[in-house]
Amino acid sequence: MAEKKQVKRGLKSRHVSMIALGGCIGTGLFVASGATIHNAGPGGALVAYILMGIMVYFLMTSLGEMATNMPVSGSFSTYSAKYVDPALGFAMGWNYWFNWAITVAVDISTVSLVMGFWFPHTPAWIWSAIALGLIFLINVLAVSAFGETEFWMSLIKVVTIFVFLAIGILTIFGIMGGHATGLSNFTYKAAPFVDGIPGIVSVFVVAGFSFQGTELVGITAGEADDPHKSVPKAIHEVFWRIILFYFLAIFVIAAVIPYTSPDLLGSSATDVAISPFTIVFKRAGLSAAASVMNAVILTSVISSANSGMYASTRMLYAMSDEGYAPKFFGKVNKSGIPFMALLATTVVALLTFLTSLVGPKIYLWLVAASGLTGFIAWFGIALSHYRFRRAFIKQGHSLDELKFHATWFPFGPVLCLLLCIVVIVGQDLGSFAKADWFQIGVTYMSVPLVLGLYFGYKLIKKTHIIPLDEVDVAPAKLENQTEK
Repeated sequence: MAEKKQVKRGLKSRHVSMIALGGCIGTGLFVASGATIHNAGPGGALVAYILMGIMVYFLMTSLGEMATNMPVSGSFSTYSAKYVDPALGFAMGWNYWFNWAITVAVDISTVSLVMGFWFPHTPAWIWSAIALGLIFLINVLAVSAFGETEFWMSLIKVVTIFVFLAIGILTIFGIMGGHATGLSNFTYKAAPFVDGIPGIVSVFVVAGFSFQGTELVGITAGEADDPHKSVPKAIHEVFWRIILFYFLAIFVIAAVIPYTSPDLLGSSATDVAISPFTIVFKRAGLSAAASVMNAVILTSVISSANSGMYASTRMLYAMSDEGYAPKFFGKVNKSGIPFMALLATTVVALLTFLTSLVGPKIYLWLVAASGLTGFIAWFGIALSHYRFRRAFIKQGHSLDELKFHATWFPFGPVLCLLLCIVVIVGQDLGSFAKADWFQIGVTYMSVPLVLGLYFGYKLIKKTHIIPLDEVDVAPAKLENQTEK
């Protein structure tokens, strides 16, 4: 019987680190961060992002412990199936695939909005078609092509943040812009904490969305040249960089722009002219700021779509291997790319995008249905790791056998589980107070969808939660290393 073709390892250590970093630096920081400062004040925004950053670090170390023990492209779908319940693996896999397939469609729609900044009279669908074609081309080549593309696009974002921080600090001291703001905006009116704890909680949800994408490091483990080294390195480096970038960027924005500024309230991905980064650049006297930031945001959106295409393709490929999806999605071409899974994801993204043109309501429902899937995936990661470590110890193994140790077990995964529940439940409590059931349905749609997948598979396949002493914690053997 012929051996099944596997995806080929080809992601270098620098690719893995930059993919993990770039995955959580996007429009959440470049655009939406302004609204968090407006709603919670400078102090409230900083506290929310720091707390979410700490939670993400624990989540990453949990994922790292499992990914170095079993580096597979299916990542947390495989871990959920092996360490908790096959039904949970099924639900987590399809949840994550759906999330990124819809995200690709949203991103290519956003590309047309961003390009409209320069070409307002060109039909929007043309730019979206070009973006989707480019992303498909990058992903259909060798995985190293994806890694290299993501490396450079992520590097552009990182360099932009460094330039922004330098110019912002000069503006705070009056060296640029002609007026020293100092820290006066931190004590302006109700600052630094606007609306107290409720204000912090309200932007905690937004902060969580900003950090989504960090879990991509788990997906890349299946194709990393040396996951036992590159994954732990990426996790440690990414945490400190994220905290540094988000903390300092929000600090600079809050120092330069008062939280009462209507520009911050209006921050949205559809209007780059009021990105807080753009406003700070303009106050420093840089008139070309809007055009430069538009180019950076364009890079960021394409990077997000590129990562989404990669993640959803590898998840669909892994699910076919586990028996959760049709077998033909597991077919790999000569370059080691799961072509049928890539094609299916591209078609879904294209059809979803087309609904935005012919049926806006359907499109909005699809986007809403994917709204909380990222947090649900995080919940699955934390639960899988909690079960994995408990099973590992119960079966008589020593922690010395693990190539990477998660931080502060069991505090880390338990904290992640609790905060994920808080974020999911607290997503739109205002709608419950108003008894707005339509809005509740739109906001929380992804929750019943995942529960339906879980219980539906459980009923059909008669699965059960795996006892700890039966959990398969054996490390995976690394095969298919990059050919020298």
